[in-house]
Amino acid sequence: MKITEETVSHVARLARLAMPESERQVLAPQLSDILEYAEKLQEVDMTDVIPTSHPFRQTNVLRDDVVRPSLPHDKALLNAPDSDAGQVRVPAVLEGGGDA
Repeated sequence: MKITEETVSHVARLARLAMPESERQVLAPQLSDILEYAEKLQEVDMTDVIPTSHPFRQTNVLRDDVVRPSLPHDKALLNAPDSDAGQVRVPAVLEGGGDA
């Protein structure tokens, strides 16, 4: 299938894209080449190829969740610049969020 500059112009107009003539001149043969290559792929004998959704075998790479000891609460607060009632205090980022 040959893509003409008129076809490129028509598609650009449908997509509401401003496309100068110089780009249409470049794109038309490139799009034609892409379609010719796709047509050539249709000629490949696929009779013995099993249909797949992925080119590689997929395995689950996630591990099971395991509860482990974590940093004690009081030690975690030692790194906080400010704390109050056992929580990290941060400056308000929204208007009306208080005067923290």
